Amino acid sequence: MKVKSIVGETEQLQLAIQLINLGARLQLLESHTSLSRERLTKLYKELKGISPPKGMLPFSTDWFLTWQPNIHSSLFLNIYNFLKENTGVTGIQALIKSYQLYLEQYHIIEQADDHPISDEPVISLIRAWTLIRFVEQKLLKTETCSCCKGKFVVDVYDLHEEYECNLCNVPSRAGKYQKNKKYLLAA
Repeated sequence: MKVKSIVGETEQLQLAIQLINLGARLQLLESHTSLSRERLTKLYKELKGISPPKGMLPFSTDWFLTWQPNIHSSLFLNIYNFLKENTGVTGIQALIKSYQLYLEQYHIIEQADDHPISDEPVISLIRAWTLIRFVEQKLLKTETCSCCKGKFVVDVYDLHEEYECNLCNVPSRAGKYQKNKKYLLAA
């Protein structure tokens, strides 16, 4: 019979609560806590008032390479890498702290005068977790922009000689998106 530690279980509950409040789904919770699925589901319902979302998690690297998600993914991944290299934070705590810092930066960007306000950040916690897994599995990596010298998320199999990021080389459709978004907010 396995002896359960009350302190250990409390730490697992606190971690699960923190992750749920940041937007974690059951798959992430199950992989980073020792709590049962049933217990996590009850906890999720208690905190959010609804059942946890069902369905598959993102599984394609393509989303991280489109222009706006790429900028936000790159911001998040640079924060994550900086924390890991300079603070000694690892694992799920590195994800949590990096995502909290990303959210702070996202809200600063959203509060800019010329930027329309959005309720949801571009990168969810699940997307951030998936991004880290893709980088660890060597499906994605960062590449330095030849123009601004920033590091941006790229596909490992693409050619990256003289790479220019989505900020230095803005796609033509980016302006249409912002224009349509402003029109929708004005209506």
